[in-house]
Amino acid sequence: MVDNPFVIGKYISDDYFCDREKETEFLYKQIVNGRNVAMLSPRRMGKTGLIYHLFGQKEVAQRYHVFFTDIYATQTIEEFVYSLSSAIYVGQRKSLKKRFWDLVKSLRLAFRTDAVTGEPELSLSLGDIKEPEKTLDEIFEYLESADKPCIVAIDEFQQIGSYKGVRAEALLRTKIQQCRQTHFIFAGSKKHLMANMFNSPAKPFYQSVISIGINPLPKDAYVKFAISKFKEYGKEVEPELVGMVYDHFDGVTWFVQVIMNELFAMTGQGETCKTAKFDAAFQNAVDVQAVNYEQILSNLSLKQKALVQAIAKEGTVTGITRSGFIKKYNLDSSSTVQSALRPLVNNDIVLQDGNAYRLYDYFFASWLKR
Repeated sequence: MVDNPFVIGKYISDDYFCDREKETEFLYKQIVNGRNVAMLSPRRMGKTGLIYHLFGQKEVAQRYHVFFTDIYATQTIEEFVYSLSSAIYVGQRKSLKKRFWDLVKSLRLAFRTDAVTGEPELSLSLGDIKEPEKTLDEIFEYLESADKPCIVAIDEFQQIGSYKGVRAEALLRTKIQQCRQTHFIFAGSKKHLMANMFNSPAKPFYQSVISIGINPLPKDAYVKFAISKFKEYGKEVEPELVGMVYDHFDGVTWFVQVIMNELFAMTGQGETCKTAKFDAAFQNAVDVQAVNYEQILSNLSLKQKALVQAIAKEGTVTGITRSGFIKKYNLDSSSTVQSALRPLVNNDIVLQDGNAYRLYDYFFASWLKR
């Protein structure tokens, strides 16, 4: 049992995971039937936790080898191969690691023999990826010749569309198309990029997956989950408070969990956590991030700062280049707003949903309004 049941940023077990029964069943059904899946949702909605939840199911663990890699920080095909190689090697049982060493020959120099156990250990650095396409071929050969089928989940998959100097989408599509016993989950947080990647006839991955969108958890399910966790630990929480937290963050999992984690920590054994504690918990969460927010703001241009402050005050902006919004917050012009907005969206500071824009981080928005 963990000290605080409202776990943030990691998956522990079914006991600390709320709902997602339909989504888990959907994913399992696609994999069993040999279909690759594209999973679309904004960041921090819980898609990574859902993947690990799927991997933790008994029928999946027994039937498949499972691997997960997050390529959000990658910018080249070499970095992608580095991330994938590391995830697959580390994710294997000890008895299968030597086989990886034997098959992935292009990384032979990255292996060292452990002085104590005599077992091969991967000591991989980005500089070891000399021939990324050859290494990819060897990795796929390794996956395809495993003793049972494999599931490879790649988070923030839209990143491959931005790699310079190589048609990464076409390269990966060709290799994935040849797989017979390896299945893929492509998760991404930028809907427009993911949708273009899988729905555009001009793209290599066109119609190659079954898509699923990850929406906020049902409010009643989360309220029930939160109440049960407080009770499990000898505490109580007002249902109205849980509903208030859920509504304040539009049900976005990570932000809801952060506040519930703080509220749980503020509640003593045998006590009831009441709605009056919400403001203090929210303030604590913002204060913890203040140094990071100062850094983010310092890296923005003056025009970007003015725009994020305007969006923070407005909450959600639907006419971001309209004269009314520009005049209200003394912004320069619609073209200036557009040029300032582009990098803010690309760097996940501003979230775009259709023609609506808001700050991605609710705590950052609150900090800016202060």
